[in-house]
Amino acid sequence: MTRAISIFGATGSIGQNTIDLIARDPDAYRVVALSGARNVSQLAFDARRLGAEVAVTADEAQLPALRDALAGSGVQAAAGRAALLEAADRPADWVMSCIVGAAGLEPGLRALRQGAALALANKESMVCAGRLMLETAKAHGATILPVDSEHSAVFQALIGEDIATVERIVITASGGAFRDWPLEALANATPEEAATHPNWDMGQRITIDSASMFNKALELIETREFFGVDPSQIEAVVHPESLIHALVGFRDGALMAHVGPPDMRHAIGFALHYPERRDLPVARLDLAALGSLTFRKACEVRWPALRLAREVMQAGGLAGAVFNAAKEEALDGFIARRIGFTRMAGVVEDVLSGLSAQSGLIDAAITLDNVHHADHLARQTAREIIAGGA
Repeated sequence: MTRAISIFGATGSIGQNTIDLIARDPDAYRVVALSGARNVSQLAFDARRLGAEVAVTADEAQLPALRDALAGSGVQAAAGRAALLEAADRPADWVMSCIVGAAGLEPGLRALRQGAALALANKESMVCAGRLMLETAKAHGATILPVDSEHSAVFQALIGEDIATVERIVITASGGAFRDWPLEALANATPEEAATHPNWDMGQRITIDSASMFNKALELIETREFFGVDPSQIEAVVHPESLIHALVGFRDGALMAHVGPPDMRHAIGFALHYPERRDLPVARLDLAALGSLTFRKACEVRWPALRLAREVMQAGGLAGAVFNAAKEEALDGFIARRIGFTRMAGVVEDVLSGLSAQSGLIDAAITLDNVHHADHLARQTAREIIAGGA
């Protein structure tokens, strides 16, 4: 039976790995929609070879180039936010959500309202509006399947288990580009240095987030939202080899670990074929050749983003939306060299502190409008802090 699928964020690393798996068995899928940002040549290439119904670029200025690249293919070209949401409204059986940042929230919600199985690589959706995502899925008979390697690992470890028996969830982190740098050197780190990951091949933004551990901070919050455990049950540990993606500890003292190569096609393939397991083109580990696996404490002095994540989990409400928006603006500031690497956490903390003092903002109901409002205020506040050099 042919499955109708859409991929939002098709030109990024997760999207490209998803397409790699789809292209290996093209007769099994009917591609409804692909979306991307400015890389319209890649978007058009994939839309043509997969026979997509529509290809959407988020950048409206790129629409003429996309139309030219798709001329004669039968693939509809579209651009802009409205076109992306229209594409998300198109019925599909399975949807990959891998748009980077808060921009991925609404397309994911639209897909859930169609009753689709949503493969969620956009962790910001759960950080900003986890309750809304889960309630929408339940109301429309949809399924959310985690695609972050860590949350896919937890999800798999929990199959057949009672969440009430879980004592702790341990999320692993590579430590990023600066895990071995002296603390005093971090203030002078450049965007180019931060964008080099020791284990994973990812985009610039997520790789820098890995170096600052903001990516891991988001994953801690996502763990809380997705699995419903208490924040005190969630841990982060540095695991330089990136082979154990997560561990689940149970009340009998057992730890169940998910072990595999640092290849996102495993988590993507698991979500694509769920509830079945099928062959995947990923490396098989030679444990004897590995020799050993190492772990270190995730130091919150080196990575203050982890401390901020715990504060956000304790605050609840719209604190996640504020945290994510401030983080995205701080990252923009670092990439543009307006602030230093270590100042990013300070900007986020200042935004959280300032907006938490506004009566009713953090505690407002988690609706799409309220998430957008909190996101807007957090971005505006972060920009003012960065511009002021405070």
